[in-house]
Amino acid sequence: MPYIEWRGNKCRVKWWAGEYLENGKKKYESKSGFDDEETAYNYGLDREYEVRHGTRVVKSRGDILMSTYGLEIWLPHQGLRPESVKRYRSILRAQINQQWGRRRVNEIETPEYIAWKNALHQKVERKEMARTYASDILTVFGMLMIDAVQRYELRTVSPIPPATPRRGRYVKKVRKRKRPLAMGPVYQLAVNAYTVWGFTGWTYIWDAAFQGMRPSEMYGLQKIYTAPAWPASDPDPEQREESRERYAKTPATRVQFQHQRVDGNQTLTDPKYDSHRTLVQAPFLTAMHTALAASHASPWSFPAINGGNLLGASFGRDYWWPIRDGAPAREGRWDTARPAIPPVEEFSVGGWPIYRLRHWMKECLEEEGHSDTAIETRMGHEIAGVRGLYGNLTLKMEQNIVEAQQARWDRFLPGGGRPLDAPVSHSSPS
Repeated sequence: MPYIEWRGNKCRVKWWAGEYLENGKKKYESKSGFDDEETAYNYGLDREYEVRHGTRVVKSRGDILMSTYGLEIWLPHQGLRPESVKRYRSILRAQINQQWGRRRVNEIETPEYIAWKNALHQKVERKEMARTYASDILTVFGMLMIDAVQRYELRTVSPIPPATPRRGRYVKKVRKRKRPLAMGPVYQLAVNAYTVWGFTGWTYIWDAAFQGMRPSEMYGLQKIYTAPAWPASDPDPEQREESRERYAKTPATRVQFQHQRVDGNQTLTDPKYDSHRTLVQAPFLTAMHTALAASHASPWSFPAINGGNLLGASFGRDYWWPIRDGAPAREGRWDTARPAIPPVEEFSVGGWPIYRLRHWMKECLEEEGHSDTAIETRMGHEIAGVRGLYGNLTLKMEQNIVEAQQARWDRFLPGGGRPLDAPVSHSSPS
Protein backbone atom coordinates (compact mmCIF):
# COMPACT_ATOMS: atom_id res chain seq x y z
CA MET A 1 0.00 0.00 0.00
CA PRO A 2 1.23 3.56 -0.63
CA TYR A 3 2.92 5.35 2.26
CA ILE A 4 2.13 9.02 2.96
CA GLU A 5 4.40 11.54 4.65
CA TRP A 6 4.43 15.31 5.03
CA ARG A 7 7.42 17.46 4.11
CA GLY A 8 6.71 21.03 5.20
CA ASN A 9 3.32 22.03 3.86
CA LYS A 10 3.34 19.48 1.01
CA CYS A 11 2.50 15.80 1.01
CA ARG A 12 4.65 13.04 -0.48
CA VAL A 13 3.62 9.52 -1.44
CA LYS A 14 5.87 6.47 -1.75
CA TRP A 15 4.98 3.18 -3.44
CA TRP A 16 6.68 -0.09 -4.30
CA ALA A 17 8.11 0.04 -7.80
CA GLY A 18 7.87 -3.71 -8.35
CA GLU A 19 11.67 -4.12 -8.12
CA TYR A 20 14.15 -5.15 -5.44
CA LEU A 21 17.44 -3.62 -4.41
CA GLU A 22 20.66 -5.64 -4.34
CA ASN A 23 20.20 -6.24 -0.60
CA GLY A 24 16.81 -7.83 -1.26
CA LYS A 25 14.72 -4.98 0.05
CA LYS A 26 11.88 -3.52 -1.97
CA LYS A 27 12.67 -0.54 -4.17
CA TYR A 28 10.31 2.41 -3.70
CA GLU A 29 9.55 5.40 -5.85
CA SER A 30 8.01 8.64 -4.66
CA LYS A 31 6.37 11.84 -5.76
CA SER A 32 5.92 14.99 -3.73
CA GLY A 33 4.06 18.26 -4.12
CA PHE A 34 0.54 17.14 -3.16
CA ASP A 35 -1.71 19.41 -1.10
CA ASP A 36 -3.73 16.65 0.58
CA GLU A 37 -3.27 13.03 1.59
CA GLU A 38 -6.21 11.64 -0.39
CA THR A 39 -4.85 12.87 -3.72
CA ALA A 40 -1.37 11.63 -2.90
CA TYR A 41 -2.67 8.24 -1.76
CA ASN A 42 -4.77 7.74 -4.90
CA TYR A 43 -1.75 8.64 -7.02
CA GLY A 44 0.25 5.94 -5.25
CA LEU A 45 -2.57 3.41 -5.75
CA ASP A 46 -2.57 4.15 -9.47
CA ARG A 47 1.17 3.51 -9.67
CA GLU A 48 0.85 0.22 -7.79
CA TYR A 49 -1.97 -0.77 -10.14
CA GLU A 50 0.44 -0.26 -13.05
CA VAL A 51 3.01 -2.46 -11.32
CA ARG A 52 0.48 -5.26 -10.79
CA HIS A 53 -0.79 -5.14 -14.38
CA GLY A 54 2.56 -4.77 -16.10
CA THR A 55 1.91 -1.29 -17.50
CA ARG A 56 4.39 0.55 -15.30
CA VAL A 57 6.99 2.72 -16.98
CA VAL A 58 10.33 2.46 -15.24
CA LYS A 59 11.09 5.91 -13.91
CA SER A 60 14.57 5.89 -15.39
CA ARG A 61 13.11 5.41 -18.91
CA GLY A 62 11.33 8.74 -18.81
CA ASP A 63 14.20 10.40 -17.02
CA ILE A 64 15.34 12.09 -20.20
CA LEU A 65 15.33 15.78 -21.06
CA MET A 66 12.68 16.99 -23.47
CA SER A 67 15.37 18.76 -25.52
CA THR A 68 17.14 15.44 -26.08
CA TYR A 69 13.97 13.47 -26.65
CA GLY A 70 12.48 15.82 -29.24
CA LEU A 71 15.50 16.52 -31.43
CA GLU A 72 17.61 13.39 -31.04
CA ILE A 73 15.08 10.59 -30.55
CA TRP A 74 11.66 11.65 -31.84
CA LEU A 75 12.35 13.83 -34.90
CA PRO A 76 14.82 11.49 -36.72
CA HIS A 77 12.27 8.65 -36.56
CA GLN A 78 9.35 10.51 -38.13
CA GLY A 79 10.13 9.83 -41.79
CA LEU A 80 9.20 13.39 -42.77
CA ARG A 81 9.98 15.29 -45.93
CA PRO A 82 12.84 17.81 -45.78
CA GLU A 83 10.57 20.87 -45.51
CA SER A 84 8.57 19.24 -42.70
CA VAL A 85 11.75 18.29 -40.84
CA LYS A 86 12.91 21.88 -41.12
CA ARG A 87 9.58 23.22 -39.81
CA TYR A 88 9.35 20.72 -36.94
CA ARG A 89 12.96 21.34 -35.91
CA SER A 90 12.27 25.06 -35.83
CA ILE A 91 9.20 24.57 -33.63
CA LEU A 92 11.09 22.26 -31.29
CA ARG A 93 13.99 24.67 -30.86
CA ALA A 94 12.13 27.97 -30.78
CA GLN A 95 9.05 27.00 -28.79
CA ILE A 96 8.86 23.56 -27.20
CA ASN A 97 12.44 23.44 -25.93
CA GLN A 98 12.19 27.01 -24.68
CA GLN A 99 9.26 25.93 -22.51
CA TRP A 100 10.05 22.30 -21.70
CA GLY A 101 13.63 21.63 -22.84
CA ARG A 102 15.10 21.28 -19.32
CA ARG A 103 12.22 19.20 -18.01
CA ARG A 104 12.12 15.41 -17.95
CA VAL A 105 9.70 13.72 -20.29
CA ASN A 106 7.88 12.03 -17.42
CA GLU A 107 7.67 15.18 -15.28
CA ILE A 108 5.25 17.28 -17.31
CA GLU A 109 1.80 17.40 -15.72
CA THR A 110 -1.61 18.28 -17.16
CA PRO A 111 -2.06 21.59 -15.25
CA GLU A 112 1.30 22.80 -16.58
CA TYR A 113 0.32 21.90 -20.12
CA ILE A 114 -3.02 23.70 -19.83
CA ALA A 115 -1.33 26.84 -18.49
CA TRP A 116 1.14 26.81 -21.38
CA LYS A 117 -1.63 26.25 -23.94
CA ASN A 118 -3.59 29.17 -22.52
CA ALA A 119 -0.48 31.36 -22.66
CA LEU A 120 -0.09 30.56 -26.38
CA HIS A 121 -3.73 31.45 -26.99
CA GLN A 122 -3.23 34.75 -25.19
CA LYS A 123 -0.32 35.53 -27.51
CA VAL A 124 -2.62 34.89 -30.44
CA GLU A 125 -5.26 37.21 -28.99
CA ARG A 126 -2.62 39.93 -28.54
CA LYS A 127 -1.50 39.31 -32.14
CA GLU A 128 1.97 38.36 -30.92
CA MET A 129 1.69 34.97 -32.64
CA ALA A 130 -0.20 33.67 -35.65
CA ARG A 131 -3.07 31.34 -34.85
CA THR A 132 -1.80 28.73 -37.30
CA TYR A 133 1.67 28.80 -35.72
CA ALA A 134 0.24 28.28 -32.23
CA SER A 135 -1.80 25.37 -33.57
CA ASP A 136 1.32 23.85 -35.14
CA ILE A 137 3.20 24.13 -31.84
CA LEU A 138 0.46 22.31 -29.94
CA THR A 139 0.19 19.68 -32.67
CA VAL A 140 3.90 18.87 -32.53
CA PHE A 141 3.84 18.73 -28.73
CA GLY A 142 0.83 16.41 -28.90
CA MET A 143 2.66 14.03 -31.23
CA LEU A 144 5.68 14.10 -28.91
CA MET A 145 3.55 13.05 -25.95
CA ILE A 146 1.60 10.37 -27.84
CA ASP A 147 4.85 8.75 -28.98
CA ALA A 148 6.34 9.10 -25.49
CA VAL A 149 3.47 6.92 -24.23
CA GLN A 150 2.81 4.51 -27.07
CA ARG A 151 6.05 4.22 -29.00
CA TYR A 152 8.86 4.79 -26.53
CA GLU A 153 7.09 3.98 -23.23
CA LEU A 154 8.59 6.99 -21.48
CA ARG A 155 5.30 7.84 -19.76
CA THR A 156 2.14 6.01 -18.77
CA VAL A 157 -0.27 8.71 -19.94
CA SER A 158 -0.08 11.93 -21.91
CA PRO A 159 -0.35 15.21 -20.01
CA ILE A 160 -2.73 16.45 -22.69
CA PRO A 161 -6.31 16.02 -21.45
CA PRO A 162 -8.83 14.30 -23.74
CA ALA A 163 -10.97 16.54 -25.89
CA THR A 164 -14.01 17.95 -24.13
CA PRO A 165 -16.99 19.93 -25.41
CA ARG A 166 -16.03 23.52 -26.16
CA ARG A 167 -16.22 25.88 -23.23
CA GLY A 168 -16.05 29.64 -23.03
CA ARG A 169 -16.62 32.29 -25.67
CA TYR A 170 -16.62 31.10 -29.26
CA VAL A 171 -13.84 32.63 -31.30
CA LYS A 172 -14.36 32.45 -35.04
CA LYS A 173 -11.31 31.54 -37.05
CA VAL A 174 -10.01 34.54 -38.95
CA ARG A 175 -9.58 33.95 -42.66
CA LYS A 176 -7.85 36.41 -44.89
CA ARG A 177 -10.51 37.93 -47.13
CA LYS A 178 -9.81 37.34 -50.79
CA ARG A 179 -10.67 40.18 -53.13
CA PRO A 180 -12.64 39.22 -56.26
CA LEU A 181 -10.21 38.31 -59.02
CA ALA A 182 -10.67 38.28 -62.78
CA MET A 183 -8.41 38.10 -65.82
CA GLY A 184 -7.62 41.82 -65.83
CA PRO A 185 -5.42 41.87 -62.70
CA VAL A 186 -3.75 38.60 -63.73
CA TYR A 187 -2.96 40.13 -67.10
CA GLN A 188 -1.40 43.16 -65.40
CA LEU A 189 0.71 40.81 -63.26
CA ALA A 190 1.94 39.15 -66.44
CA VAL A 191 2.76 42.53 -68.00
CA ASN A 192 4.64 43.56 -64.86
CA ALA A 193 6.48 40.24 -64.90
CA TYR A 194 7.50 40.89 -68.50
CA THR A 195 8.99 44.24 -67.40
CA VAL A 196 10.88 42.59 -64.53
CA TRP A 197 11.84 39.29 -66.10
CA GLY A 198 11.16 39.37 -69.82
CA PHE A 199 9.23 36.70 -71.69
CA THR A 200 10.07 34.14 -68.96
CA GLY A 201 8.12 36.23 -66.47
CA TRP A 202 5.19 36.68 -68.85
CA THR A 203 4.91 32.90 -69.27
CA TYR A 204 5.54 32.21 -65.59
CA ILE A 205 2.51 34.21 -64.45
CA TRP A 206 0.15 32.62 -66.96
CA ASP A 207 1.50 29.19 -66.13
CA ALA A 208 0.95 29.77 -62.41
CA ALA A 209 -2.58 31.01 -63.06
CA PHE A 210 -3.69 28.21 -65.40
CA GLN A 211 -1.59 25.23 -64.32
CA GLY A 212 -1.76 25.88 -60.57
CA MET A 213 1.58 24.34 -59.65
CA ARG A 214 3.09 25.04 -56.26
CA PRO A 215 5.99 27.55 -56.36
CA SER A 216 8.60 24.90 -55.50
CA GLU A 217 7.25 22.73 -58.32
CA MET A 218 7.67 25.61 -60.76
CA TYR A 219 11.20 26.19 -59.47
CA GLY A 220 11.98 22.55 -60.28
CA LEU A 221 10.19 22.38 -63.65
CA GLN A 222 12.56 21.31 -66.42
CA LYS A 223 12.12 21.54 -70.19
CA ILE A 224 12.11 17.77 -70.56
CA TYR A 225 8.88 17.65 -68.51
CA THR A 226 7.08 20.40 -70.42
CA ALA A 227 5.36 20.38 -73.80
CA PRO A 228 6.41 20.48 -76.57
CA ALA A 229 9.32 18.25 -75.50
CA TRP A 230 7.34 16.06 -73.09
CA PRO A 231 6.37 13.21 -73.10
CA ALA A 232 8.89 12.16 -75.78
CA SER A 233 11.71 13.54 -73.60
CA ASP A 234 10.67 11.73 -70.40
CA PRO A 235 13.70 9.74 -69.13
CA ASP A 236 11.46 7.01 -67.69
CA PRO A 237 10.68 4.59 -70.59
CA GLU A 238 7.53 3.20 -68.98
CA GLN A 239 6.13 6.61 -68.13
CA ARG A 240 7.14 7.92 -71.56
CA GLU A 241 5.22 5.25 -73.47
CA GLU A 242 2.18 5.42 -71.22
CA SER A 243 2.04 9.22 -71.50
CA ARG A 244 2.57 9.17 -75.27
CA GLU A 245 -0.52 7.03 -75.67
CA ARG A 246 -2.70 9.29 -73.53
CA TYR A 247 -1.36 12.73 -74.45
CA ALA A 248 -0.58 12.27 -78.14
CA LYS A 249 -3.04 15.04 -79.07
CA THR A 250 -3.20 16.95 -75.79
CA PRO A 251 0.03 18.75 -74.80
CA ALA A 252 0.79 18.62 -71.09
CA THR A 253 3.31 19.33 -68.35
CA ARG A 254 4.52 16.60 -66.02
CA VAL A 255 4.95 17.58 -62.35
CA GLN A 256 7.79 15.24 -61.45
CA PHE A 257 9.82 17.20 -58.88
CA GLN A 258 9.96 20.17 -56.59
CA HIS A 259 13.18 22.11 -56.01
CA GLN A 260 14.08 22.79 -52.38
CA ARG A 261 16.99 22.88 -49.98
CA VAL A 262 17.84 19.70 -48.09
CA ASP A 263 20.48 20.18 -45.39
CA GLY A 264 21.49 23.40 -47.10
CA ASN A 265 21.88 21.82 -50.56
CA GLN A 266 19.67 22.46 -53.57
CA THR A 267 17.87 19.20 -54.28
CA LEU A 268 15.18 17.92 -56.61
CA THR A 269 12.72 15.98 -54.46
CA ASP A 270 9.31 14.40 -54.99
CA PRO A 271 6.42 16.87 -55.07
CA LYS A 272 4.60 17.62 -51.83
CA TYR A 273 2.47 14.65 -50.71
CA ASP A 274 4.00 12.62 -53.59
CA SER A 275 1.56 14.47 -55.84
CA HIS A 276 3.18 13.53 -59.16
CA ARG A 277 0.66 14.48 -61.83
CA THR A 278 0.17 15.52 -65.42
CA LEU A 279 -1.33 18.93 -66.23
CA VAL A 280 -2.93 19.30 -69.64
CA GLN A 281 -2.26 22.65 -71.32
CA ALA A 282 -4.51 24.92 -73.31
CA PRO A 283 -3.12 25.80 -76.78
CA PHE A 284 -2.27 29.40 -75.82
CA LEU A 285 -0.10 28.15 -72.94
CA THR A 286 1.58 25.49 -75.08
CA ALA A 287 2.47 28.21 -77.61
CA MET A 288 4.08 30.23 -74.80
CA HIS A 289 6.11 27.25 -73.60
CA THR A 290 7.22 26.44 -77.13
CA ALA A 291 8.50 29.99 -77.63
CA LEU A 292 10.04 30.08 -74.17
CA ALA A 293 11.92 26.79 -74.61
CA ALA A 294 13.42 28.10 -77.86
CA SER A 295 14.47 31.39 -76.25
CA HIS A 296 17.08 30.05 -73.82
CA ALA A 297 19.52 27.17 -73.35
CA SER A 298 18.87 26.53 -69.65
CA PRO A 299 17.54 23.09 -68.68
CA TRP A 300 15.02 24.85 -66.41
CA SER A 301 11.72 25.92 -67.91
CA PHE A 302 11.85 29.15 -65.90
CA PRO A 303 15.47 30.25 -65.44
CA ALA A 304 16.29 33.14 -63.13
CA ILE A 305 17.19 36.55 -64.49
CA ASN A 306 20.89 35.68 -64.19
CA GLY A 307 20.39 32.38 -66.00
CA GLY A 308 20.57 30.22 -62.89
CA ASN A 309 17.72 28.48 -61.08
CA LEU A 310 14.94 30.20 -59.14
CA LEU A 311 15.69 28.41 -55.88
CA GLY A 312 18.96 30.33 -55.65
CA ALA A 313 17.23 33.67 -56.27
CA SER A 314 15.48 36.00 -53.83
CA PHE A 315 12.14 35.41 -55.50
CA GLY A 316 10.07 37.59 -53.20
CA ARG A 317 12.34 40.63 -53.19
CA ASP A 318 13.56 40.61 -56.80
CA TYR A 319 10.58 39.11 -58.63
CA TRP A 320 7.21 38.85 -56.91
CA TRP A 321 7.21 42.05 -54.84
CA PRO A 322 7.89 44.45 -57.75
CA ILE A 323 5.49 42.44 -59.93
CA ARG A 324 2.76 42.66 -57.29
CA ASP A 325 3.45 45.99 -55.58
CA GLY A 326 4.96 47.93 -58.47
CA ALA A 327 8.29 49.75 -58.58
CA PRO A 328 9.62 53.14 -59.76
CA ALA A 329 11.39 53.55 -63.06
CA ARG A 330 15.01 52.46 -63.01
CA GLU A 331 17.74 54.10 -65.08
CA GLY A 332 21.01 52.54 -66.06
CA ARG A 333 22.45 50.37 -68.77
CA TRP A 334 20.23 48.68 -71.33
CA ASP A 335 20.21 45.47 -69.28
CA THR A 336 19.26 47.13 -65.96
CA ALA A 337 17.00 50.05 -66.93
CA ARG A 338 13.25 49.54 -66.90
CA PRO A 339 10.09 51.68 -66.89
CA ALA A 340 7.90 52.25 -63.86
CA ILE A 341 5.80 49.27 -62.82
CA PRO A 342 2.22 49.87 -61.61
CA PRO A 343 0.94 47.99 -58.54
CA VAL A 344 -1.80 45.39 -58.93
CA GLU A 345 -4.17 46.30 -56.12
CA GLU A 346 -6.02 42.99 -56.10
CA PHE A 347 -2.71 41.45 -54.96
CA SER A 348 -0.78 44.29 -53.33
CA VAL A 349 -3.58 45.21 -50.92
CA GLY A 350 -3.17 42.52 -48.30
CA GLY A 351 0.26 41.46 -49.51
CA TRP A 352 -0.92 38.30 -51.27
CA PRO A 353 1.67 35.63 -52.10
CA ILE A 354 1.92 34.21 -55.60
CA TYR A 355 0.04 31.20 -54.21
CA ARG A 356 -3.11 33.29 -54.82
CA LEU A 357 -2.87 32.42 -58.51
CA ARG A 358 -3.03 28.71 -57.67
CA HIS A 359 -6.17 29.32 -55.63
CA TRP A 360 -7.65 31.40 -58.45
CA MET A 361 -7.22 28.51 -60.87
CA LYS A 362 -9.28 26.35 -58.51
CA GLU A 363 -11.97 29.04 -58.30
CA CYS A 364 -12.14 29.20 -62.11
CA LEU A 365 -12.42 25.42 -62.43
CA GLU A 366 -15.24 25.37 -59.89
CA GLU A 367 -17.06 28.18 -61.71
CA GLU A 368 -16.82 26.18 -64.93
CA GLY A 369 -18.43 23.16 -63.27
CA HIS A 370 -15.60 20.61 -63.44
CA SER A 371 -15.77 17.56 -61.18
CA ASP A 372 -14.04 17.43 -57.81
CA THR A 373 -11.90 14.59 -59.15
CA ALA A 374 -10.63 16.74 -62.01
CA ILE A 375 -10.04 19.80 -59.82
CA GLU A 376 -8.35 18.12 -56.86
CA THR A 377 -6.16 15.93 -59.06
CA ARG A 378 -4.97 19.01 -60.92
CA MET A 379 -4.24 20.71 -57.58
CA GLY A 380 -2.23 17.71 -56.41
CA HIS A 381 -4.71 16.80 -53.67
CA GLU A 382 -6.35 13.51 -52.77
CA ILE A 383 -10.08 13.22 -52.10
CA ALA A 384 -10.68 11.40 -48.85
CA GLY A 385 -13.06 8.49 -48.34
CA VAL A 386 -15.08 6.49 -50.83
CA ARG A 387 -15.33 9.41 -53.29
CA GLY A 388 -11.59 9.46 -53.62
CA LEU A 389 -11.33 5.67 -53.77
CA TYR A 390 -13.74 5.34 -56.70
CA GLY A 391 -12.88 8.58 -58.47
CA ASN A 392 -10.70 8.51 -61.58
CA LEU A 393 -9.42 11.31 -63.80
CA THR A 394 -10.45 10.57 -67.36
CA LEU A 395 -9.04 12.03 -70.56
CA LYS A 396 -12.44 13.61 -71.28
CA MET A 397 -12.24 15.48 -67.95
CA GLU A 398 -8.82 16.78 -68.92
CA GLN A 399 -9.97 17.81 -72.38
CA ASN A 400 -12.88 19.70 -70.80
CA ILE A 401 -10.37 21.67 -68.72
CA VAL A 402 -8.31 22.50 -71.81
CA GLU A 403 -11.38 23.73 -73.70
CA ALA A 404 -12.62 25.82 -70.76
CA GLN A 405 -9.24 27.45 -70.16
CA GLN A 406 -8.73 28.24 -73.83
CA ALA A 407 -12.24 29.74 -73.96
CA ARG A 408 -11.47 31.89 -70.91
CA TRP A 409 -8.31 33.15 -72.62
CA ASP A 410 -10.07 33.83 -75.93
CA ARG A 411 -12.90 35.75 -74.25
CA PHE A 412 -10.40 38.03 -72.58
CA LEU A 413 -8.00 38.50 -75.51
CA PRO A 414 -9.94 37.86 -78.75
CA GLY A 415 -7.87 36.75 -81.67
CA GLY A 416 -5.11 35.25 -79.57
CA GLY A 417 -4.10 38.35 -77.66
CA ARG A 418 -0.93 40.36 -78.03
CA PRO A 419 2.18 39.01 -79.77
CA LEU A 420 3.86 36.47 -77.53
CA ASP A 421 7.19 38.25 -77.66
CA ALA A 422 5.92 41.74 -76.89
CA PRO A 423 3.12 42.12 -74.36
CA VAL A 424 2.45 45.79 -73.69
CA SER A 425 1.04 47.35 -70.53
CA HIS A 426 -2.29 49.10 -70.97
CA SER A 427 -5.56 49.32 -69.15
CA SER A 428 -7.48 46.12 -69.79
CA PRO A 429 -11.00 44.93 -69.11
CA SER A 430 -11.65 42.81 -66.05
